[in-house]
Amino acid sequence: MKAEKPEIIVTGDGSKTLYLPVMNEHYHSSHGAIAESKHIFIDAGFKAMRGKACSLTILEMGFGTGLNALMTFLEARQSGKEKGKIHYVAAEAFPVEKELWTQLDYPVRFSDGDAGDIFVKMHECPWDLPFFISDDFVLNKLKADFSDLEFKDGSFDLVYFDAFAPDLQPELWSEEIFKRVFSAMRPGGVLVTYSAKGSVKRALQMAGFVVEGLPGPKGKREITRAVRPSVH
Repeated sequence: MKAEKPEIIVTGDGSKTLYLPVMNEHYHSSHGAIAESKHIFIDAGFKAMRGKACSLTILEMGFGTGLNALMTFLEARQSGKEKGKIHYVAAEAFPVEKELWTQLDYPVRFSDGDAGDIFVKMHECPWDLPFFISDDFVLNKLKADFSDLEFKDGSFDLVYFDAFAPDLQPELWSEEIFKRVFSAMRPGGVLVTYSAKGSVKRALQMAGFVVEGLPGPKGKREITRAVRPSVH
């Protein structure tokens, strides 16, 4: 799906992202790559769960540029080590080539002096093996199509569902996939995604999630947050 070589573009908040011309698809919002990731995955996802659990296990559908992983690392560190460790699992069938990710300007957008080193470490660490980015953050990048992966039941507290648009990859936004994600999540776990499409919400509901719409970032009216109900 991502065999075409992406182009680098500057988004509305000044940060860069990748663009696939043939698919007319961006890896992040053209209105702002960093702004979108912060609004959807950090604010509506990570921060919502960080206060509920000491340690978190996160699943990301699509490692892509590594922006979500980098921002999660920085936010986790800022929130304090006493909050516990982060185990971050990211699936990616088509890793971004080094000549592209080295041109992305994300690290300089943050005040953390070592953001660049962390970003490089995340991209250059081995695939299919857990790797300690720091003592409190383990990254496990899985080089595989998400639909081919199987996870143990109750593995994840938080899911960043960041696949390409439902119109382009409908098989990844299906009830079947969401049922597998549901099973892989712990009760009370949260899934966040940029898509607020009706078919996506219905598929999530059919899979067992409690679904809510939240205000979206600039250029997007609404996003979706779905919760696996707690067992009573």
